[in-house]
Amino acid sequence: METSMSTITISLSDEQLAELERLAATFQVLPEDLARIGIEELLAHPDAAFQRASKHVLAKNAELYRRLA
Repeated sequence: METSMSTITISLSDEQLAELERLAATFQVLPEDLARIGIEELLAHPDAAFQRASKHVLAKNAELYRRLA
Protein backbone atom coordinates (compact mmCIF):
# COMPACT_ATOMS: atom_id res chain seq x y z
CA MET A 1 0.00 0.00 0.00
CA GLU A 2 1.43 3.36 -1.04
CA THR A 3 1.10 6.27 1.37
CA SER A 4 0.28 9.65 -0.10
CA MET A 5 2.40 12.52 1.21
CA SER A 6 1.52 16.20 1.19
CA THR A 7 3.83 19.16 1.54
CA ILE A 8 3.32 22.18 3.77
CA THR A 9 5.32 25.37 4.26
CA ILE A 10 5.85 26.94 7.67
CA SER A 11 7.38 30.26 8.70
CA LEU A 12 10.15 30.25 11.31
CA SER A 13 12.15 33.12 12.73
CA ASP A 14 15.84 33.10 11.94
CA GLU A 15 16.48 32.03 15.53
CA GLN A 16 14.01 29.14 15.30
CA LEU A 17 15.52 27.95 12.03
CA ALA A 18 19.02 28.11 13.49
CA GLU A 19 17.89 26.06 16.52
CA LEU A 20 16.15 23.51 14.28
CA GLU A 21 19.29 23.18 12.18
CA ARG A 22 21.46 22.83 15.31
CA LEU A 23 19.22 20.10 16.76
CA ALA A 24 19.04 18.31 13.42
CA ALA A 25 22.83 18.28 13.19
CA THR A 26 23.02 16.89 16.73
CA PHE A 27 20.75 13.99 15.73
CA GLN A 28 22.37 13.70 12.29
CA VAL A 29 19.11 14.18 10.40
CA LEU A 30 17.85 16.80 7.99
CA PRO A 31 15.98 19.75 9.57
CA GLU A 32 12.82 18.88 7.64
CA ASP A 33 12.98 15.30 8.94
CA LEU A 34 13.36 16.52 12.52
CA ALA A 35 10.35 18.83 12.06
CA ARG A 36 8.31 15.97 10.58
CA ILE A 37 9.25 13.68 13.48
CA GLY A 38 8.17 16.36 15.94
CA ILE A 39 4.82 16.73 14.21
CA GLU A 40 4.34 12.96 14.09
CA GLU A 41 5.04 12.78 17.85
CA LEU A 42 2.57 15.58 18.56
CA LEU A 43 -0.12 13.86 16.48
CA ALA A 44 0.55 10.48 18.12
CA HIS A 45 0.55 11.83 21.70
CA PRO A 46 -1.32 15.16 21.74
CA ASP A 47 -2.14 15.08 25.46
CA ALA A 48 1.48 14.56 26.52
CA ALA A 49 2.68 17.30 24.16
CA PHE A 50 0.04 19.70 25.48
CA GLN A 51 1.02 18.95 29.07
CA ARG A 52 4.69 19.63 28.33
CA ALA A 53 3.85 22.87 26.53
CA SER A 54 1.47 24.07 29.26
CA LYS A 55 4.04 23.30 32.00
CA HIS A 56 6.61 25.29 30.08
CA VAL A 57 4.28 28.29 29.68
CA LEU A 58 3.20 28.16 33.33
CA ALA A 59 6.78 28.00 34.56
CA LYS A 60 7.85 30.77 32.20
CA ASN A 61 5.04 33.05 33.40
CA ALA A 62 5.01 32.06 37.09
CA GLU A 63 6.36 35.42 38.27
CA LEU A 64 3.79 37.31 36.21
CA TYR A 65 0.97 35.17 37.59
CA ARG A 66 2.26 35.72 41.14
CA ARG A 67 2.24 39.51 40.64
CA LEU A 68 -1.26 39.47 39.19
CA ALA A 69 -2.69 37.39 42.04
